Amino acid sequence: MKLQPDRLDVQSILGYGPGWVGLARNGVGEKIERSVIIGSRGELVDWDCTRFEDLTPEHFHQLAAYRSELVLFGSGRRLRFPPPAHLRSLMAHRIGIETMDTLAACRTYNILAGEGRHVMVALLIEPAN
Repeated sequence: MKLQPDRLDVQSILGYGPGWVGLARNGVGEKIERSVIIGSRGELVDWDCTRFEDLTPEHFHQLAAYRSELVLFGSGRRLRFPPPAHLRSLMAHRIGIETMDTLAACRTYNILAGEGRHVMVALLIEPAN
C-alpha cells in the first residue's frame, strides 16, 4: 500500500504556544502574536481583543458576517464560555459555534479545513507571561 502524506490546500496552523500561533498560507509561514480570525477560504483578520473579559457581542457579530458553516472559538489558555447573549448573531444566521481552549481550536480547525469545510476559527491569543 502506498501512503501519501496529508496536504492541506488551505491555510493551516503549523504550531502554537503561549502567546502565538504559526500560520502557513500561500506556502509561507507566519508567526502571529495577536488575537486573530482565520478562515478556511483564506481569511486572516485581526480580532481586537486580548482578554476574555473584554469580549462583547460585537466580536461575535463580526464572525457571523463570514457566513461560515461553523465557528471555532479558542477562549485562551483555558476553556471559558462566552455569555449566550454574545452569540445571538451567530444563532440568528444558523452558524454553529464550538468553544474550546485556543490550542484545541487550532487542532480542530486544521482537521475541519482539511476536510474542505467552510470553517472560521477565532483565536484569543493572550500575552505570554
